[in-house]
Parts: sequence; C-alpha cells; structure tokens
Amino acid sequence: MKSSHWSVGEVAERFGLATHVLRHWEDMGLLTPERDSAGRRRYGRDDLVRVAAVQRNKAAGMSLEQIRLLFDGSADGRRRVLTDHLADIDERIRALETSRAMTEHALDCRAHDITTCPNFRKHLETALAGGPWHPGPGDHEHAHATPEVRRSRG
Repeated sequence: MKSSHWSVGEVAERFGLATHVLRHWEDMGLLTPERDSAGRRRYGRDDLVRVAAVQRNKAAGMSLEQIRLLFDGSADGRRRVLTDHLADIDERIRALETSRAMTEHALDCRAHDITTCPNFRKHLETALAGGPWHPGPGDHEHAHATPEVRRSRG
C-alpha cells in the first residue's frame, strides 16, 4: 500500500474485512471514500483512519450507530452515547474481575469438582442472588482444611 489512495479490495485486505463490510459502513455514513473517473471507490489516508477507528470502537463494544454518532461531532446525543459506553465498559470490567476471581479460586482450590467447594458455592449463591463475587484471602485453603486447621484459623 504505497499509494496515497487504495481500492476497496486493498483496504479490505489491509484490515482483514470483506469488501461488503466497507460498503455497508459507507452506506451508514461511517466512510466517504472518493470515486475515480470510473466510479470506483478510492480510499485515502483519512478513510483508513476511520476504518481503524470503527474496528477499535467495535472491539470496545460500540455499535455501528454509536460509532456513527461518535464520528459526527454535531450529532445530538453524542455525549450521552459516550457516557453510556463508559458505564458499559465499567460493567464489563467488573464482570472480568469477577471472572478472574472465580478462575483464581478454582485454580487454587483443592476440590476436584469446583462446584463442591463450599466457598465457591457460597459465592455462586451470592451471585445467583444478584450480589458480587468477593472471594476472601485463603477461602480455598480454609474450605478444605482439616477441622483442626480451620479452628486454628478462626
């Protein structure tokens, strides 16, 4: 891609997309490539930036409509879309933290079937009731320790 303008096929290949995806994004107003004298799309550097921005924002969980508003500085609701998206990102981060905590617990737990671990089950019951997963330090050790060790830990 040494040219300053690229065909739809070249751009699609560069970004790992099907050409119809770029055409769809154009139909939605996300891209506005120039046309050559034969009517073929010719993508410039600014178009490539927009393709990369669409891909990044989609990967971050934004819909194409949200991205369209993001690209349109004059659009009503742009700030709301961005604020809502940040709230969504925060929720996904909390969900990933929960998943990480559960995975760490399962990794350290001595139970062969994690669903038999009393502490894991306790946290699942909390989650089923709508609460967060908050494993405590040593939960996996305490649950499977001998009665004498459990008494010594309090």
